[in-house]
This record gives sequence, structure tokens and C-alpha cells, in this order.
Amino acid sequence: MLFSSKLSLPSLLRPEGFSCACGRRHASALRFLLIEPGAIDSAALAVQALGCTRPLLVCDENTYEAAGQSLAGVLEKNAIPFSMYLYPTKQRLLPSEQALGELMMHFDPACDLIFGVGSGVINDLCKMASRVSGRPCAIAATAPSMDGLASNSAAMEVGRVKTTIYTPSPAAILCDTQIMANAPERMLWAGIGDMAAKYVSICEWRISHLITGEYYCQSIAEVMRNALKEAMGSIGGVLRREPAAIAALSKGLVLSGLASGFAQMSRPASGLEHTFSHLWEMMALEREKPYDLHGIQVGIGTMLSLGVYDKIRLLRPTQARVDEAVTHFCQQAWEATVRRVFGRCAQTIIDAENTQWHKNAAQGRKARAARILDHWEEILAIIDEEMPRSDTLRRILQPTGMPVWPKEISISDGDAVDAFVCSRDLRDRYIGSSLLWDIGYLEEFADGLLPRFSSIAG
Repeated sequence: MLFSSKLSLPSLLRPEGFSCACGRRHASALRFLLIEPGAIDSAALAVQALGCTRPLLVCDENTYEAAGQSLAGVLEKNAIPFSMYLYPTKQRLLPSEQALGELMMHFDPACDLIFGVGSGVINDLCKMASRVSGRPCAIAATAPSMDGLASNSAAMEVGRVKTTIYTPSPAAILCDTQIMANAPERMLWAGIGDMAAKYVSICEWRISHLITGEYYCQSIAEVMRNALKEAMGSIGGVLRREPAAIAALSKGLVLSGLASGFAQMSRPASGLEHTFSHLWEMMALEREKPYDLHGIQVGIGTMLSLGVYDKIRLLRPTQARVDEAVTHFCQQAWEATVRRVFGRCAQTIIDAENTQWHKNAAQGRKARAARILDHWEEILAIIDEEMPRSDTLRRILQPTGMPVWPKEISISDGDAVDAFVCSRDLRDRYIGSSLLWDIGYLEEFADGLLPRFSSIAG
């Protein structure tokens, strides 16, 4: 069977996978998926469908109250033995090396399945535990708050650097919409923000394919476009906690993870907007300060990114500007900025650039800039096809009450600008700030980032 964006969600879980017009074969490790009221009651069926006999339940005190106790009751009722590790905190759990080590220290080797109860961080920690232990993992989601439920990666804090680590995908996912509808409002906002990000991620994936030749799959992109349309159309119902709307948002978030798994990278789900969030988290870690929910930060990053692309639409780059930028690039000044913004993990970034990535190399920059100049009208067409204007998204998001501006979550103007300037440095991924740097406009856009956004945020 050929892969197609018209396949239903259950059809996308075909164990043998699909051939695709992009030349690759797409498959997912997800074998059991329910998005419906009462899905938690099928926990025993999920365990049995995976051929497992003794799960390790992983919760924190909040998720135990939300769904863990119910899941344990379902397993007991069906005579399925289990062990449990309960993180002893109601405070926010972080995806850190310490938290993973804590889980592995309490790991029961008699268990053949890791069954996380939660969303975000619990999901990431369980996928990492799956990677380390070789056991499959499953997740019972407690909130539609993030897009990594079905992905093959975990967003972890490693040495104070926010890092994407590739992991096994969950083999089973239960999204009980009755439970998820009771999630705190900020977690609903986070899910909306993480879905809105797909406007940017799909656009930048296409642009990177055009400029750098990066792999791109039109069918995967279309899966994401369809999921994005359905999820964004459900926002009003999500805030009214309607099960059908919660299901639509949850489906979009699950499909985001599936799309990343099909592509074998997170590109279908994240771009410049996610990098804003990653940088803000790293700044907070450096200062030993708390940070907001990932999806809320991503939503603000999406608004900032759309403001950047509003201005890109007005650009007419020239070879003279490119030549001037290449001539005046200073490696020492770049390193000084990286050290100021990234702090103790700066050397890791600098070493990766100098030994692996070479994004700053003049020859590569000139070659990319030449393709940008040759294909500028096509780039503008891609932006118009994929992205709404920033004021359009603002009108959609602001009535929800969710933050749309950095200061609303205590992010300073300086941190917002620094995150934008250094977004291209965090990893070897071509995003909007990469394009602007290649053609000599990054500093100018950084200077105008917040005034431009402020004028539309009124």
C-alpha cells in the first residue's frame, strides 16, 4: 500500500508500513491507539495487544490522581500484575538526567513494559527509559498539552542544553478525552500552542528542502496540514472542554508525533518557533530559574516567527548585501555572542559548529545565498501557501486567554531577541533565522523583532 495523506489515523498504524512517493518507506512502532471517552478502561487490552505481561507504571503525584490510580485499578481487575514508580512530587517534573536516573534506579527488571501516566515530561522520561532498558513503552495521556506523544524522540536537558534524543516511539497510546478534558487550562493552552507551531515547521521544511536539499516528503507534510486544520478549528471547543474538540486536538498532537516518526526526524513538527522555546528553557536552566510549559512558550515563539515572516515577505535580498555580510562576518564576535547567551554550555555549541556543522563557513553560506536569490519568488510563494499572517493567528489565540507575548510569561525583551539571534546556532537545522543570516538581514530583523510584534499585539 502507498502512503497517502488521505489514510485514516488507524490506517496509518499498519505494522508493515507504507511505500511512499518520496522514495522512502514509512512505518510507526505504534500498535494500539485509542482517543475516546473512557479509553483508560482499555489499559489491559493495550498491555495484552503488545504481548506484555507485567508493566511498570510511571507517574508523579498529579498524574497518579488524574489517571494512574484508575489505570492501576483496571490492571488489577484484569489480573495483570504490575510495579509502579511514583515520582514523589506535585511540583513540576523536569526532563533531566537526574529524573531519568531516578527512574532507572527504581526500575523493576521483571517488568516487560514501561507504562507512563502523564503527558510531556513523563512521556519523554518513559521513552528514554525504553531506549535504555530495551523494553517497549506505552502512555496514558492526562492532557492534550504537547505533540510528542507518538514521536520517536525525547526533549531532554543534558548538560544544561535542551537536546532532542531519538528513542523508540510508544507502542500504545491511550487518550481518554474525559480525563484530558479536566486538565488545567494552561495545559490546554500548551497543546494549542504546540499545534499552531506547525504553520512554521512545514513552511521551513519546504524552504530548507529548496535551499539545502534536505529530505522532504509532501505526503507527510499534507498529513500535518490536515491535522493542523482540524485541530485549530477545534480551539473554541477545547476551551469549553468539549470531548469532541479535545479529541480533535489530541488527534493532531498524536499525528504530529507520527509524522516525525515517519520522517525519522522532528522537522514536520518543529522549526524556529520551537527553538525560541528551547533557548528560553536553556536560559532558565543556566540561571537556575523556572520556565513555562513548552507548548505555551512554543505558541509565543510561533507568534514571533509569523511576525518575522510577515517582514520577510517585504524583503528583496541582493547579492551586494550577501557579499557585505560574508566580508564582515567575525568569528570572534560570533563566539562572544554564543558565550554570552549560552553560558556554560557555549563551548559545546562552538565545538559542534567548528567541527561538524560549519554553518558559518563562507563557501557554504555563499552557495545557500545564491539559491535563495535564484528562488526568492518561490520562497515567498511557499510562505504565502503555508503561513497565516501574524495578526490572523493573534485573533485566533487571544480570545482563549493564552499568552501571545514574551513579557506575559516573564521573558524579557533581551531574552526574546537573544533567542532569535542564536536560534540558528542551537543545532544543525535550517530555519528562518538561518535564511536571514545567509542573506545578511539577521541583525536588522533582531533590532525590529519586538517593535514589529508589539505593533500587532496591541
